[in-house]
Amino acid sequence: MKEFKGRVIIPGTATAPALVSHGGLNTLASFQKALQFGDKEATCGDQNNPDLYGKQMHGKALCIPQTIGSTTGGLVIYCCCDMGRQPACMLFSNHIDSLAASGVILADVWLDDVNMPVVDCLGDEFLNYVKDDMKITVKEDGTVVVD
Repeated sequence: MKEFKGRVIIPGTATAPALVSHGGLNTLASFQKALQFGDKEATCGDQNNPDLYGKQMHGKALCIPQTIGSTTGGLVIYCCCDMGRQPACMLFSNHIDSLAASGVILADVWLDDVNMPVVDCLGDEFLNYVKDDMKITVKEDGTVVVD
């Protein structure tokens, strides 16, 4: 077990299996199946991300350095939350980018029944330590426990 401390962007608690990408998350390419074709498991459709491609993102602790891609990124995250297809939490090793921040903040403010904690600035050590399916627990204060 190891603990990491980050900056809270969206407060909350969550416990979920980790899903790790060492490259940036292209939100549109990754969540397109969930948004356009009704994939309730949010299977990653980004063929350029070998860490995530073909894996279920819904309900997972999504561990990434940052998001990448088009300016639709924030809207994609918001829509996933609105449709109930979001990760259990989003954990960024770097500072959260403005597009991802806009999406998670809008979802937190505008949607009543969404609980998706978001923590950034967890560091490279976090992303190098965590592996797929490790148990992740997010605490209110931005502490992330990896089992």
